[in-house]
Amino acid sequence: MKSKPVSADKLMEDLRLVVTDAEELLRATAGQAGEKVAAARARAEESIDAAKARIAQAGYAAAAQTKEAAMAADDYVRENPWTAVGVAAAVGVVIGILIAKK
Repeated sequence: MKSKPVSADKLMEDLRLVVTDAEELLRATAGQAGEKVAAARARAEESIDAAKARIAQAGYAAAAQTKEAAMAADDYVRENPWTAVGVAAAVGVVIGILIAKK
């Protein structure tokens, strides 16, 4: 059985949901007493904090990559304006053909 590839956005959203659910679980068990429960809560809180930091870091990295790609595209268009116009026109024609077939 072949599995579908999972996008990075989907993984990040799933991780956010896990963190949210874990936080809710910690709030729900706040009144529980006992040494084992306290130790488990402490580990869970550390894991949640680490996951939040990784989510934030991944967001910053994605934003930086997007900004870098946009700058590269801008530079290319400025250096090759007629090529960019030709590519845009070709894409427009293809989209127009595809829409017309429907």
